[in-house]
Amino acid sequence: MAEEVKRVFAFGKDANGNNVTEGNTSMKAVLGGKGANLAEMANIGLPVPPGFTISCQTCMEYANAGNVWPEGVLDVIHEYRSDLEARAGKKIGDAQDPLLVSVRSGAPISMPGMMDTVLNLGLNDESINGLIVQTENPRFAWDSYRRFIQMFSNVVMGLDGDLFENAISMKKNLRGVRSDTDLTADDLQELVEEFKRIFAENVDAAAYPDLAHNGVATFPQDPTVQLKLAIEAVFGSWKNPRAVLYRQKNKIDDNMGTAVNVQCMVFGNKGDTSATGVAFTRNAATGEKEFYGDYLVNAQGEDVVAGIRNTSPIAELKHTPGLEEAGRELEEVFVLLEQHFRDMMDIEFTIEQGKLFMLQTRVGKRTAAAALRIAIDMEKEGLITKEEALKRVEPEQLDQLLHPQFDKNASYDVLARGLNASPGAAVGEIVFSSADAVAVSEAGRKCVLVRWETNPDDLAGMIAAEGILTSHGGKTSHAAVIARGMGAPCVCGVDALKIDAEKKEITVAGSDVVLHEGDMISIDGTTGTVVSGAVELVMPELTGDLDTILEWADEVRVLGVRANADNPEDAQLSRDFGAEGIGLCRTEHMFLGDRKQLIQQFILNDDEDIRTECVHKLGELQTGDFLGMFRAMDGLPVIVRLLDPPLHEFLENPRALDVEIAHMEEQGASAESVAEKRALMAQIDSWAEANPMLGLRGCRLSILFPQLPDMQVRAIATAAAALKKEGLDPHPEIMIPLVSFESEIESLRAKAEAVIAEVEAEQGVQLEIPIGTMIELPRAALIADQIARHADFFSFGTNDLTQTTLGFSRDDAEAKFLPRYLEEHLLKRNPFATIDDGVAELVRMGCEKGCSANPKLACGVCGEHGGDPESIMKFAQVGPDYVSCSPYRVPIARLAAAQAALV
Repeated sequence: MAEEVKRVFAFGKDANGNNVTEGNTSMKAVLGGKGANLAEMANIGLPVPPGFTISCQTCMEYANAGNVWPEGVLDVIHEYRSDLEARAGKKIGDAQDPLLVSVRSGAPISMPGMMDTVLNLGLNDESINGLIVQTENPRFAWDSYRRFIQMFSNVVMGLDGDLFENAISMKKNLRGVRSDTDLTADDLQELVEEFKRIFAENVDAAAYPDLAHNGVATFPQDPTVQLKLAIEAVFGSWKNPRAVLYRQKNKIDDNMGTAVNVQCMVFGNKGDTSATGVAFTRNAATGEKEFYGDYLVNAQGEDVVAGIRNTSPIAELKHTPGLEEAGRELEEVFVLLEQHFRDMMDIEFTIEQGKLFMLQTRVGKRTAAAALRIAIDMEKEGLITKEEALKRVEPEQLDQLLHPQFDKNASYDVLARGLNASPGAAVGEIVFSSADAVAVSEAGRKCVLVRWETNPDDLAGMIAAEGILTSHGGKTSHAAVIARGMGAPCVCGVDALKIDAEKKEITVAGSDVVLHEGDMISIDGTTGTVVSGAVELVMPELTGDLDTILEWADEVRVLGVRANADNPEDAQLSRDFGAEGIGLCRTEHMFLGDRKQLIQQFILNDDEDIRTECVHKLGELQTGDFLGMFRAMDGLPVIVRLLDPPLHEFLENPRALDVEIAHMEEQGASAESVAEKRALMAQIDSWAEANPMLGLRGCRLSILFPQLPDMQVRAIATAAAALKKEGLDPHPEIMIPLVSFESEIESLRAKAEAVIAEVEAEQGVQLEIPIGTMIELPRAALIADQIARHADFFSFGTNDLTQTTLGFSRDDAEAKFLPRYLEEHLLKRNPFATIDDGVAELVRMGCEKGCSANPKLACGVCGEHGGDPESIMKFAQVGPDYVSCSPYRVPIARLAAAQAALV
């Protein structure tokens, strides 16, 4: 082993009371959060039981070598074990006066409860007698031994914990007592023998030859074997399923590893003057400045978190007989730790026969409401600055304050899980079509729209429904994107649900559950949870603290924040949430509902008179749309994207039409009506494309059907002129989508300017309407300097830019192969949720080249990434002037942009 690599670090005092700690709180990457903070507490003089920490890097070396120890490390651990025994004045496993240790995990980033712990290590059939003699407390000794066997068997050997809990329950029933603490020393001694029998019957001796005796596995008596296996188990818990899932959810690097802390045990189960507890320096739920937590008398720490006994509130500790002095000292430690770390701290402690010991401290997890209050209060107290307060609130947490959620006290069984596509919770009866959703809503009932996947034709139903549930699609599928834009809860990609829209029923894979139309269902778009039946919902309380934090954020952020909104209601909501304009108004959503017939007639008719009439009617409707949008955003910019999607999206579904024709023939419909339907189907088929996302859409539509962009530009200009005459201050901007060639924007801009000039002449009003483009193709980013000569602004459509750069279909990738890519660490992040570095580089290139050719060019991002805090951090470094996101993510983006400015 290379000498310069230090893998083990001591903390605590020596036998003479001198601090010999080798680390501090700045060393979390090496010592993990727990080890670093244990070292820090020792350094500031708090009563920390001595121990040593094995580094996170050693964990990863061990794991990456196929669970083989790096050369020489076991020897170093033995050296530090010997040093610890010398400092403690006793040895692990000693028959006369045994030292017992805990073996605990501790990752660089807090992962509460995700990894493993082993307590009371060092007990065996000989050392138990020494513990009895030294403590003169047989009950305590046997209780500690049974706990050690139980925990070691479960954590290290993987045995089912219920095997031991059932044995305890049987013993309590046999003795006629209710609590573990009512069992006598003899009862616990009998349990130890029972536990060793369970161990022998359930551990494969062939898999553990070191534990085998006459072909049967025996509980390990050698402390060296106990310690080695326990450390290996804690290392292994870095990769257990719950830890892996937690890291994925919280975007924690899988390569960090966990440290292992071996620490002298102190005991909270030595009678009524002993206790253990977990506490926070402030209320983790509300943020109120009060000591918050629980403790148990005559218990060990795992009893508190396991919930097997009723705890007492921490405020009562200093009033508990025999614990008064330790309780007062603990409150002084609370104040000291909060002042030292300048944050709300989570604390674990043990009181052994009246003496307080600190076992852990870390920055405490908290609700969004608590995070806001604590940050603001600490700034007022002078403990932190405004800038630090802004960093203390996780932007994603703000979702908790903006959407209804399942009542945390509600009881329910999870039916299935999918992707948490749009936050919030919804309860309603199941409907399988947009029309049914509208009908149910109009009847005054609440519903959840359940579809294989939604399409633009479902918009009315999506608006009418309380929430959307799909068995297909990912976080940037149609359902997800539209739901987020509307602020509607959505769960996507629930593969376990087999939806039969024709039969109007859902079957659930792996179960006999069948749900029908009208059955109640609950979805939680924040967690991706689906529940059969109605779950009670609660609306989180909005507080003035949110406004305060966002005001502070606006003072420091450089990046602007706009919203993606397609109707006046969403525009007003965006403005209420602090949006500085509309970065994307998708006009295709304005062509659905009753207007769909007009656009269908335009597409399917070659008669120019009919097309002209359709365009005229659509123009009148569009003018009304823009009047509402511009009025809601008076004084602020509104970027209107000209019609973008493939025209066939406005036509009937060929599959549905095929089924309809089959039914007509089966029911004996006239040949003429069947022929008419077949002719319609032939027309629709003629518009079908093998790859519509790369087909006739965007600016290509405008070039092929110039009537459509002319109509839209005229409607935009006419609405702006009308509002100017009213004395308002509209700021529309026109965005030409999917440009790839300089000639496209040059041609279309000239035509748009001509229409605007016509409206100015007609209305007698001078209009200033910037014209720009959406950069969503790699070629556009590569020739951005050429395109910028004809553009007033760029808006990077990162959804499509990701698709076209990576060659990933966003609707298919998330359902098919992206989960495997993430599972096997081929990708660290879903590129449709967090901007890929390659795509971000194209944004940087587009901004730099565009601004070099046109210094007045404004640049923004309007893809889904505009509301993702991690992506915002990258955008702040690559050049855009603003991001645009769904209305409900505007507060999140404002805070994330401020944090980006403070990096």
